[in-house]
Amino acid sequence: MAININNKEADDLTRTFARIEGVGITEAIVIAMREALERRRNRETPLETAARLRAEFGIELSEQARKPLPRSVYDELSGEH
Repeated sequence: MAININNKEADDLTRTFARIEGVGITEAIVIAMREALERRRNRETPLETAARLRAEFGIELSEQARKPLPRSVYDELSGEH
């Protein structure tokens, strides 16, 4: 299966990465995509980000703040009441 890169920047970056890694273009793409996917898998979830930021800024949630709002609140905000 052929990969056709029509974007000059993408081509330049791929060739530069291949030279740095000492591999061919196809292997460079495989390495880069594996690394990109691994970074995405290891990202914080939104809940983890919120918890980290609360800890960083010393914010504690009350029990009331931990409870989800009823659907009617969102309906009212969207004008669907």
